[in-house]
Amino acid sequence: MSRIVRILAFGDNVVDCYRDQNLMFPGGNCVNHAVFARRAGADTAYAGAVCDDDAGRLIRRALIDEGVDVSLLRIEPGQTAYCVIETQDGDRVFVGANLGVSIIAPSDDDLARLSDFDAVHTGRSSHVDAWLPRFAGLTKVSYDLATVHDPKRIKQVAPHCFLLAFSAGGTTREEALALAQRARAAGARWSLVTRGVEGALLIGEAGVFEVPAQAVDAVDTLGAGDTYIASVLVGLLDKRQPETILKEAANAAAKTCMMRGAFGHAAPMSVDLSNMMSLEEIYRTTSPARAPAEI
Repeated sequence: MSRIVRILAFGDNVVDCYRDQNLMFPGGNCVNHAVFARRAGADTAYAGAVCDDDAGRLIRRALIDEGVDVSLLRIEPGQTAYCVIETQDGDRVFVGANLGVSIIAPSDDDLARLSDFDAVHTGRSSHVDAWLPRFAGLTKVSYDLATVHDPKRIKQVAPHCFLLAFSAGGTTREEALALAQRARAAGARWSLVTRGVEGALLIGEAGVFEVPAQAVDAVDTLGAGDTYIASVLVGLLDKRQPETILKEAANAAAKTCMMRGAFGHAAPMSVDLSNMMSLEEIYRTTSPARAPAEI
């Protein structure tokens, strides 16, 4: 029996607030990744920051219930990050958010633990790009650029990546293929492009692999992309065949679409939304985590 792969998810978290239902769910790309990779068979840990408030306690409790190691989870003063979501025809629409205490640089303890893992996962929402060279020097890096397809950003991130993932719903196959090829040419060992109802494609040195999406009557698509990335990363680290990896990821993502919230664990909404910002304002004003030279 092969050794179980180990993955550390570093960075962003939120509680996803569904105001119309007065419910909140634990989430955020890296929290979701830790949970979905665990469900895909990996041993996982999450390193990030929350507060000792209802939202932070929900995130911590859900991670523990899912079997994720939270020994690197920090408790900071302030407010746990949140995102306000509306559901329209089964698809999620982001209304606003506040990142709270979620944007952090890795500590010495975090860096000391990295080499214990087969990979670290992070992404554009974690704002730790300056740390990618350090991460890549200690373990493999999985990175989610989501809807950012800018060639300059790809060129900056890709050289450090074992897996670089994109969300590209609504693009043609040719556009998705060109995006994945651009990431590979820039240095990523593997590139994954998810295309929503059109399926996904994965490119590596062995070629191009594709799989259609599984048709489901979606309840909520939140977390489906994170499910896909986590499942693919586990499969690649486990050295499974790409075709098998994509089929398993499509099946896992379809299951995610059948539940409310990214991975469940609903609680009554208990978040002060008075400081909610628009997503445009967040992207414009958020400062990245401190760079290594500033530590």
